Amino acid sequence: MKISLFILLTVLITMNIASARKVGETEITTDDGIEVFQNEKYYLLNTNVKIVSDSFKLSGDKIKIFFNNDLYDINIIDGEGNIKLESEIYKINASSEKLIFKVESEEINLQGLNSRLITDEIEMFSDEEINVNNSNGNFYINGLNSALKSDTVLIQGKKIEGVFDNSQDTKEIIILNVFDEDLAYTKTNNTEMYANIINYNRKNSLIELENNVKIIRDGEIITGDYGTLNMETNSYKVKSKDSKKVKVIISNQDE
Repeated sequence: MKISLFILLTVLITMNIASARKVGETEITTDDGIEVFQNEKYYLLNTNVKIVSDSFKLSGDKIKIFFNNDLYDINIIDGEGNIKLESEIYKINASSEKLIFKVESEEINLQGLNSRLITDEIEMFSDEEINVNNSNGNFYINGLNSALKSDTVLIQGKKIEGVFDNSQDTKEIIILNVFDEDLAYTKTNNTEMYANIINYNRKNSLIELENNVKIIRDGEIITGDYGTLNMETNSYKVKSKDSKKVKVIISNQDE
């Protein structure tokens, strides 16, 4: 039997399928009921779980909710199985096999195949793990098929980590470090870059590339061991180590 559970700010709990959720209430529906563990301060929801509140919507197969003082005082959400989370307040749209959301620090962790997180104007993807801490701006994406995408940049690599600037309404990356033992990939407006290590720092507007470097732009392909791209001047350079040489391939696209 499906149970409809409302958690009111006055800590009044009612079970009424016909009732409509009001402002300030959290509505929880589950096919297999709810178990409350008062001493451990969490409650467990099983099978076809749906949660609707003023601040978020959440659905999944199994969801554990930790609370501080009372059931409505949610601290951590731990869910698994077809998880979907939407929140306009926290500016989050997420889906994954497993999710942990820490409400106070606004930290979200996604794990599993086809994990996806959309926050503001940035999309993150991975088949292993995504983590974003909205309070301090730190983020990382680990594992196969990891990527970060915005209107101006595409980044692909096995390990992507960095820091957002939270001082503005829209998120801007101020530090970025990418690593892939095969090759990491970055694409800006008119430039494609490959390397094992790619670093960016907004302070000097510089993208640094290390090991197996390849820069592709306007019909030119330049390879070497180390390269830099200045985002302000739009200029770049590639260097080599020891006896290795920089290689340049220029194609005439007009022919």
